[in-house]
Amino acid sequence: MDATEQPTLRALLGRRDLGLRLVSDDSDLPPGALDRPLRWVHSSDLGDPTPFLAEDLALLTTGTQFDADADLDVYVGRLSDRGVLGLGFGTDVHRAGIPDDLITECARRGMPLFEVPYRTPFIAVARAHSEAIAAQAYARRSWALDTQRALALAALRPRGLDATLAELGRRLGAWVGMYDTAGILQMSHPRSELPASSLSSLGERATEVLARGLEAGQSLTIDDQTFMLFTVGRGGKLRGVIALAVDALDPEARTVVTSVIAMAGLALEQSDQLARSRRRLHSQLLGSLLDDDPSLARRVLGSMPPAPVVVAVAADAPAGPLIDWWERRRSEHGTASFLAESPDGVVLCVAMADEALLDEVAVRFGIRIGASGSESYDAFSRAHAQAVAALRQQTDTGVAHYTDTVGSSILSALATDEARLVAESRLAPLRDHDARSGADLEGSLRVWLEHDAKAEPAAAALGVHRHTLRSRIAQAGTILGADLSTFPARAELWTLLQTARD
Repeated sequence: MDATEQPTLRALLGRRDLGLRLVSDDSDLPPGALDRPLRWVHSSDLGDPTPFLAEDLALLTTGTQFDADADLDVYVGRLSDRGVLGLGFGTDVHRAGIPDDLITECARRGMPLFEVPYRTPFIAVARAHSEAIAAQAYARRSWALDTQRALALAALRPRGLDATLAELGRRLGAWVGMYDTAGILQMSHPRSELPASSLSSLGERATEVLARGLEAGQSLTIDDQTFMLFTVGRGGKLRGVIALAVDALDPEARTVVTSVIAMAGLALEQSDQLARSRRRLHSQLLGSLLDDDPSLARRVLGSMPPAPVVVAVAADAPAGPLIDWWERRRSEHGTASFLAESPDGVVLCVAMADEALLDEVAVRFGIRIGASGSESYDAFSRAHAQAVAALRQQTDTGVAHYTDTVGSSILSALATDEARLVAESRLAPLRDHDARSGADLEGSLRVWLEHDAKAEPAAAALGVHRHTLRSRIAQAGTILGADLSTFPARAELWTLLQTARD
């Protein structure tokens, strides 16, 4: 804020040309009694001037109303109750010095009492304070104009909204932050001014304000710090909340903040339009990448993540917030990446060295992500297919890597819901027999096939005679209608056992 001295009683007493002298002892005054904003200076010799006074002014008197029976306790009490900030006594006009009883009562009430010397007219005191008010008003208007110019220049810089909020924080001498519609802090200045608990509480309150559709400024106190919240946008298109760590704003500061809110709304609207256009462009570039041709993407974007790359597909992802967050992360850390929306989900392409970022995204947004193995751009379509296949195998939030899920076995890749249904149907007669008889022909078949269809080691593993095992195999073949002495039948049986649910 502007450093021009505030019009206070202390400032008035500091005017050497007036010669005012504080009679009260500082120890008798409440803290800050001399530093409250002084609205006006008035003079009156009425016994009870309070009906004609306003709050937060200084009263001057010559004491002609004080006769020998004057009740100074009542007089000072009335002034204090009316909100008078100080009492000036003009000496040597009707009496020499200041009455001792008046000094005593002012000290008891905590009312600042000061002497106005005979050479200083009351009108001079009032005029001096009026000039101070005018000077402060002029200084604040000048501050507002200069601040508006500085904010306009800041808006023209790269990341104009961020620069504008930083300039606002410097001009107000206060912390400034902006939250998005999800209550996430997008930018703040100074960046490390507030503890994490205060930032989190502010985010929750910002979300509440946006949910209620409030547009006016809101005030709240967190950890003994007062904040003012202002929504960005109007009506059903509220786009965020600007928070200021200030107790109050004077009219000039409020005008400046209002202009910043308008600039922020316009900047966010333009940013949204650019983001939508950029997303459409990226979706179109994804088509060329899926043709295993990165040349168009490189020409349009200027650069792509260095090969080998990992392609990922995020399911159930909030596309807008995810892409916005990723773009901020990329610009702050210089991470080369490519994102695009597709019918399968949000497609992410990162250099193999940055693959760990996928885990950060999954945790932050609580989503499922399928990730390919490392591939070159001429195999982008294959990497994309791997990511989709891994995603289909992922049931919990987190990142599923193709090599860990479907890449180790062709049978696991073929284990679709339809394939499982077929396998369970083919095995149903065998399982029904086992359930009725208490036998375990299915288990015997598994062990036999695991031992390369050799009776001796399989029987030993089962703890039965080899003839018993051969009898079980023959019985199972009859139930299944399969000649298990042939390789194709054994291969099909193994596939059925691996695909069906246990």
